[in-house]
Amino acid sequence: MSPEQTRGEELDLRTDLFSLGVVLYEMATGRQPFAGHTSAVIFDAILNRTPSSIARLNSHIPAELGQIIETAIQKSRRDRYQTAAKLRDDLRRLRHESDSGRVAAEKGAEKSLAALYFENPGGVKEDEYFRDGITEDIITELSKIKELWVLTRSAVMAYRDKPVTAPEVGRELNAAYVLEGSLRRAGNRLRITARLVETSTARSVWAERYDRQMEDVFAIQDEIAQSIAKALKLMLTEQEKRAIEKAPTTDVQAYDYYLKGRQYFHSFRRKSFDFARQLFARAIVIDPKYALAYAGVADCCSFLYLWWDASDDNMKEAEVASRKAVELDPELAEAHVSRGLALQMNKKYEEAHKEFETAIRLNSKLFDAYYFYARLHYQRGELEEAAQLYEKACWANPEDFQSPMLLGQTFFGLGRKLEGEAVRQRALRIIEKHLELHPDDARALYLGAAGLFQAGQRERALEWARRALSVDPDDPMVLYNVACSYALLGLNEEAISCLEKVMAQSSSGSLHKVWAEQDSDLDPLRSDPRFQALLKSW
Repeated sequence: MSPEQTRGEELDLRTDLFSLGVVLYEMATGRQPFAGHTSAVIFDAILNRTPSSIARLNSHIPAELGQIIETAIQKSRRDRYQTAAKLRDDLRRLRHESDSGRVAAEKGAEKSLAALYFENPGGVKEDEYFRDGITEDIITELSKIKELWVLTRSAVMAYRDKPVTAPEVGRELNAAYVLEGSLRRAGNRLRITARLVETSTARSVWAERYDRQMEDVFAIQDEIAQSIAKALKLMLTEQEKRAIEKAPTTDVQAYDYYLKGRQYFHSFRRKSFDFARQLFARAIVIDPKYALAYAGVADCCSFLYLWWDASDDNMKEAEVASRKAVELDPELAEAHVSRGLALQMNKKYEEAHKEFETAIRLNSKLFDAYYFYARLHYQRGELEEAAQLYEKACWANPEDFQSPMLLGQTFFGLGRKLEGEAVRQRALRIIEKHLELHPDDARALYLGAAGLFQAGQRERALEWARRALSVDPDDPMVLYNVACSYALLGLNEEAISCLEKVMAQSSSGSLHKVWAEQDSDLDPLRSDPRFQALLKSW
């Protein structure tokens, strides 16, 4: 019996949905949500008591199902499902996602591979960027095989330089096969060993050692990819063969600079992007036809423009470099993503749309294509399309924390609160795991702080915000986002202090002023005279 029925009020369909929720609760937990030995006790529970969390009573129930049921049995009719159709749709969506995940896991387990970071037996610290770059490029090459599901670099990063066996990693990551090996560089000589291990049997399916000149590095990557395809009895299409065999550059010195630049690029800090841009530019000086290096320059300029320095110079360089990358290699998906991002900054939205679509057609597994395409739709207020693309980005890289965090924000914008809450919790779990490996990732910390605040965990939100600030106290992007967290937490003095430091940096001040004028996270500061004065003088 619903609360309104116990009070003798007029009833509607939401009363029946409450009763259905009670039945579902008992099915899920084996207990009634409102129990008692007498009618009086039961009525009191219905009107005044909150039932035990479904997750606490049955840890095997998906969190999303628990939230659906708990929404159905809210005491206020306004907080329940308003129609049976909405409840049905949420249950169907959850079933579809569960079935899709199960099928994907079954298919993935059949032809899935985790490529571990190669060992560095020489222990030369200066060679780590080269070892990491070669491993990541092999992952990229293998990802071009459509029949093979290759785990991302983020998935295997946790096992880098750890004493684990290939079967252990395969079981933990649910990968049928694991590629392991080592890389040693001495002058112009290169020695690479590689071994493919079957997870279920620990059997070596294929192994090879390569003693070659540095100039042969691309041929080695090609041979490894093709040998693995042969060992797993995968039929490569002519297009896949061409993609694997195509060398990104003809000069190994240019490649070396490119790998150094990519190491900095992954750090996601302003200085790192500046360094990466310089190294990519040096690679281009050596090989003016290096399309990936042009795409790297374009991405550095785009990211600097988006988050630190919205200057005309950055916008123009992103435009020129991305156009050159596409001209040099029209079949390079990464080049089309770079081009799409540059066009989006220039507000050429229809052209950007075509570039992202082309990138996805060329490489349906490319995370960046889905992620930045989703941001384009979100920027234009096309939330349904943005949500679909953020979901695909989550599929392409399950270890990324940015896409689920933004997907949750998109769901809330669509009024799909249950889905938004579930995705936000998933994003927080990913961030916590990421911070175990990268405790000084300021971006993960300040995005996580915002998520923790929204989840009602104020103390942890404050702790993470302060950690982010301690990592990079002068970075305007960190300062701005920490200011948002402080404002939400009611720490106006600390928030305004951070914003004043942002304002003092002329290269990023104007960009962040535009954000500050519109950002709802800063709404708690709007009535503060100091904040008003800050905006006027900014």
